[in-house]
Amino acid sequence: MIASVFLGFFCSIIALVGMKCTKIGGSDESKARIVCFAGVIFILSGLCSLSSCSLYAHRVTSEFFDPMYIAQKYELGAALFIGWAGSLLCILGGLVFCFSISDSFTSSSSHPAYAYRGTASATHTPSNTRGQPKLMSQRPPPESSSSFRVHHFDKNAYV
Repeated sequence: MIASVFLGFFCSIIALVGMKCTKIGGSDESKARIVCFAGVIFILSGLCSLSSCSLYAHRVTSEFFDPMYIAQKYELGAALFIGWAGSLLCILGGLVFCFSISDSFTSSSSHPAYAYRGTASATHTPSNTRGQPKLMSQRPPPESSSSFRVHHFDKNAYV
């Protein structure tokens, strides 16, 4: 358990260095490697905690069911279950660290950059009044002379 605590502490410091918002650690690729290394240490910390809780639970149950054991007998308590849950969360956290680096390597090379072009209903067209643009959504009211009215909907209109 002491090894698990020390590994978890050093893993948290290494993970802080590997975060994208820190200026320590270099480029995004080197930070991704640092975070992956922290994830492996975090998984190792969880395995140390899991093994120590399991060894103690084995000892408690073997002493409890031994008829020749005369000293005070203990039962499995909440601390063991919390230890098992915490160690599983450490292992899952380390796996998340290891799988989070795939975004760093693929985002710069395979995903194209998308430019914001504005919404379809608010695109600007030039206007001749005082240099202000006229919005396409500001159309004049339809003529009331015809009995059949044609409604122009943009692609963002709700039907």
